[in-house]
Amino acid sequence: MYINGKWLETENVLEVINPANGQVVDKVFLVGKEETKQAIESAKNAFPSWSGLTGEQRGAYLHKVVELLEEKKGHFAQTITKEMGKSIHNARYEIGNTIAFFKWYAEEARRVYGDIVPASSPNKKISVIKQPIGVVGAITPWNFPLSMAARKLGPALAVGCTVILRPSREAPLSSLELFKVFHEAGIPEGVVNLVIGNSSDIVGELMASDMVRKISFTGSTEVGKKLIRQSADTVKRVSMELGGHAPFIVFEDADIDLAIEGTIASKFSSTGQQCVCANRIYVHDSIYDTFAQRFADKVASMAVGDGLNEEIKVGPMVNKEAVEKSHDHVTDAAEKGARILCGGKVPTGNEYENGHFYLPTVLADVTEEMKITYEETFGPVAPLIRFSTEAEVVEKANHAEYGLASYFYTNDLSRAHRVSEKLEYGMVGINDPAPFAVQAPFGGVKQSGLGREGGRYGLEDYLETKLVSVAIRSENQ
Repeated sequence: MYINGKWLETENVLEVINPANGQVVDKVFLVGKEETKQAIESAKNAFPSWSGLTGEQRGAYLHKVVELLEEKKGHFAQTITKEMGKSIHNARYEIGNTIAFFKWYAEEARRVYGDIVPASSPNKKISVIKQPIGVVGAITPWNFPLSMAARKLGPALAVGCTVILRPSREAPLSSLELFKVFHEAGIPEGVVNLVIGNSSDIVGELMASDMVRKISFTGSTEVGKKLIRQSADTVKRVSMELGGHAPFIVFEDADIDLAIEGTIASKFSSTGQQCVCANRIYVHDSIYDTFAQRFADKVASMAVGDGLNEEIKVGPMVNKEAVEKSHDHVTDAAEKGARILCGGKVPTGNEYENGHFYLPTVLADVTEEMKITYEETFGPVAPLIRFSTEAEVVEKANHAEYGLASYFYTNDLSRAHRVSEKLEYGMVGINDPAPFAVQAPFGGVKQSGLGREGGRYGLEDYLETKLVSVAIRSENQ
């Protein structure tokens, strides 16, 4: 791996498997506790000089990263699709977001502002300054292996932090390629470090170290809670982007065609393996049957296969367990009275036999006792649920635990304001299946997370606020 500006080889090797065909894409070296300690020490030693640069100087390094990513974006898209399966269209979108994050924070690096605070005494001057928090441990998931790294590393590096990145073992190759770009861009030794290996070894060291002052994690709520508990021993700052169970509401006055397009975009991007994808699709009773049939017809026509094929819209799932979970949710729903309008099974044929595929599925007549309404499926299964009134659907939509993303479609301006304020979610899309932008805050409430990433909001969690009070002697003293 990459520690203190050098590439390391170890005896332990991980084969990265293409989920579309079971073939080995590449191999990576795995590290453990000792190498992680080295990475932490390296980041600590590099912090004084990196944080001592001006924001403009750090931004120049990030602009160089942007330039190199632009040159290699085709290669990065191919790498993402090969290692975790999403369609090449979704992979291109991800590399585009990655470039946008680094570009945004290259520019924001020079805009870390403080305050002048009016003093309560005439012989004092009070200022508030912002300084980088120190060494950061970033832990990223397999479903957005590149853009999640950029969303964490971009602001951290911009404000002057040094970083240890631990990507998922399921999809480490795009992070490896990113660090090749960092190396080529000339980022100083120790500023960025890459460690891949067992979570208990690497994350355990990051959490136990007094030198690591912040952890930024994207992943499951269960793991996030564990990290929050562990952070207490060293009183680390934590940012948590955790699980979701997004409601997608279609009111009776919605544009049905627009709502169907939006539902498909939200539900089936990355084969449904997104924490912000639609998990519960509520459709008003007066348009339910029409919506359900037209939606199912479109979903049934979606091409499934190797994501590298330009014709494919739905690629493989990340592994066998993901396929089994989706099918378990479908089976449970069908046994409890749901109708399978399309999909509901593993596709057959030579092109599917070595991969992890599940057909895009639409379930009708879904009710709240079915697992799919309260467990995150993380797969290409769309459950349709009837509702009658606005008050009823808002109450159902507000999940007891999760509060990441939510969506609704309406042409009623008053309803748009009412419902967006009542939904207990960190993000709301109104007639918009992708209400996310580099310059806007991303994050959830309740058990969906802590803190925000993106825009100027994404800088704050990497900064300490310091009071500086100066006592001034009078002219005669």
